Amino acid sequence: MVLLSSLRTIFLVGITATCLYAQTATKVVAPVLTTANPESAGFSAERLNRVDGLIQSYIDKGAFPGVAAIVVRNGKIVYHKAFGRSDMDDKKPLSKDAIFRIASMTKAITSLAVMMLHEEGKIMLDDPISKYVPEFAKPVVLDTFNEKDSTYTTVPAKREITIRHLLTHTSGLNYNVIASDPRMRAIYTKAGGIPDAFVTQNYTLGEMVKKLAKQPLNHQPGEKWTYGLNTDVLGYLVEVISGESLNQFFQKRIFEPLGMKDTHFYLPDAKKDRLAKLYSEDKDKKLVKTETIKTLPVNPDYPITGAKTYFSGGGGLSSTAYDYAIFLQMLLNNGVYNGKRLLSRKGVDLFTSTNQTDALFPTAGNYFSLGFEVIGEKGHSKDLNSIGTFSWGGAFSTHYFADPKEKICVVLMKQMWGSSFGGELDRKFDVLVYQALDE
Repeated sequence: MVLLSSLRTIFLVGITATCLYAQTATKVVAPVLTTANPESAGFSAERLNRVDGLIQSYIDKGAFPGVAAIVVRNGKIVYHKAFGRSDMDDKKPLSKDAIFRIASMTKAITSLAVMMLHEEGKIMLDDPISKYVPEFAKPVVLDTFNEKDSTYTTVPAKREITIRHLLTHTSGLNYNVIASDPRMRAIYTKAGGIPDAFVTQNYTLGEMVKKLAKQPLNHQPGEKWTYGLNTDVLGYLVEVISGESLNQFFQKRIFEPLGMKDTHFYLPDAKKDRLAKLYSEDKDKKLVKTETIKTLPVNPDYPITGAKTYFSGGGGLSSTAYDYAIFLQMLLNNGVYNGKRLLSRKGVDLFTSTNQTDALFPTAGNYFSLGFEVIGEKGHSKDLNSIGTFSWGGAFSTHYFADPKEKICVVLMKQMWGSSFGGELDRKFDVLVYQALDE
């Protein structure tokens, strides 16, 4: 009887553990990605093909070595093409399944993980982060700064940093290399260097987050919008709450249930040849591989070589256009994909559409939700997009948007560190997607 009782206990513990880490099944029937002709999804094939000429024109003038794009409506892939080269040296054509460093497109996935923990009752969004990472207790804010020696004074923060502040980039944390405030760059550098992402050294996320917690904030929490290392802190929060690395959590809780088979922090050896080469511009705006520019703060070997220990929740992932479209389709499906529910309908609404920043967000007419820039009523009047469309991009010239009204999601992948043409192509691409709608 004792043995039977013990076996029953082990069985129940195993079942409980499985339930904790598996996404719940759902009876909701939601679209999954399938290939279809444009007309079946309400597009004009003739007008959608204008995208070909647009992308090719940028490649022909040497703006990008290669570009991959996908357009989806109601789960139907109506456009999925690649143009140009993956590597200009060996003339390797860029394939549709090429893998790209997606940088800040990682943020939405980390924020999803936080929202999932919120719906499991593990955290509340207005909890202070110091409840889970004690090093953030009693934050201070930069007051005066001496440019000659980078010394500074601080004042106490009026309030603690909350999880909501981190999700909305209103905590006061900054970036290091791409810091909007050079004073913060100097402070972070003097502290021994706090990486933005793309790390090949033998660091861990927890080590860097705890070092970051000791630095002053750029401004009072909740009083300004500053793009910074907020989502890396959230990535570490996920590790603390789950007891797993961010990589393990993503794989078990998000990528495997959704079928995102080509999304990784560090690429398996079998996939490294699919990684698009990283390029930049020289002084004459000519394409050059970043590995030839020693002054650029980007390691071109990421994410293939190195210690492979640093899982940056703010910018560490690489993925394909197809995989990221799966992620966006799940959100358009109100949290369901592949027969699994990752987030509730109400959770998706809070995550993707609610105005959390009002006038704090720097783009007039738009606002920031708990993970995305969202087109507001005044922002909508500027072009063809719909109110409520949510979007973001990455430092290597990657771009996406999802439009809940039209049930459209798109991903545009390029691989550039610094581009004179990235934003321009993104905006024109979006217009050409919308103008192709026939119904």
